[in-house]
Amino acid sequence: MIAILVSAAVALLVALLGTPVFIRFLVHKNYGQFVREDGPTGHFTKRGTPTMGGVVMIAATLVGVAASMLVSGRLPSVSALLALYLMAGLGLVGFLDDFTKIRKQRSLGLTARAKLLGQGIVGISFAVLALQFPNENSRTPASTKISFLRDTEFDLAFAGATVGLILFVIWANLLVSAWSNAVNLTDGLDGLATGVSIITFGAYVLVGIWQLNQSCQFLATAGPRCYEVRDPQDLAIVAAAVTGACVGFLWWNANPAKIFMGDTGSLALGGALAGLSILSRTELLAVLIGGMFVLIVSSVVIQVGFFKMTGRRVFKMAPLQHHFELSGWGEVTIVIRFWLIAGLLAGLGMGIFYAEWVAS
Repeated sequence: MIAILVSAAVALLVALLGTPVFIRFLVHKNYGQFVREDGPTGHFTKRGTPTMGGVVMIAATLVGVAASMLVSGRLPSVSALLALYLMAGLGLVGFLDDFTKIRKQRSLGLTARAKLLGQGIVGISFAVLALQFPNENSRTPASTKISFLRDTEFDLAFAGATVGLILFVIWANLLVSAWSNAVNLTDGLDGLATGVSIITFGAYVLVGIWQLNQSCQFLATAGPRCYEVRDPQDLAIVAAAVTGACVGFLWWNANPAKIFMGDTGSLALGGALAGLSILSRTELLAVLIGGMFVLIVSSVVIQVGFFKMTGRRVFKMAPLQHHFELSGWGEVTIVIRFWLIAGLLAGLGMGIFYAEWVAS
């Protein structure tokens, strides 16, 4: 438990103290945000605000995990390294996207094909590695079974190991792409994505702690409903570090934001969420825990699909937060209410997670 607290505290301090230093660097380099011309007019005042704050969030997370391992006197597990690799790898893709926007002085960065290629390279390598490295109990970081509260009976390897690997790579990349783009779409108002991330990753800290306490590997007499997760403690440490980094960053990202996380941060957070859901065997439960992200990305899907079918729009503008902006809601009001909804959805997910264990 101390290692988890150290991870969160160190990441928080690094983000809290490091962000203003990074802001000064970005201002000196004139690395500012560009705003969509077709977006809400109120966003034009945000033009020029320093962006790429995700660099600090990733750095704070890495330092937090490293400090935790130093305190506990051990090396990080493969699961922790894989989650951090997915976070940092997608963060790099986001950084290239942000830097392209700045260099070309436009609101669009990498092409959609280039961004998907980058996400695919990171996602495929993560998926392949996640099925390797069995520990002394023959458990690998991930499994080919689709998971909800734990692994279900639906195994992607039903037709053999090779087919299972291919299907798992496809499934994992769908999750990586979905979560990274969901967080990216949520990052539209000051503090919105950061606050929702604090709630979501905070829930995953609790998931990791509970799975550790009820692990099939560590219980003297493992019950039939213990958890088969390979490295639950280290996953809780990573989730705690991300949570702490988001809390420290939110101090500067809250309205009026002094810095934006950019695609560097949103893709990194989406990657971390995808990684934690896969490695903790809670892939479908994450839809509830990260429900606010799901609602926002769903609004875009509904808007685009309905417009293509009928030529009309469901919302005044998508993603969902911009619909309420154009409806006259204040930015702070939208952010706080969305945080509340995110908390309710995460609480519902945690309630189901706990109730399943109690019922069994």
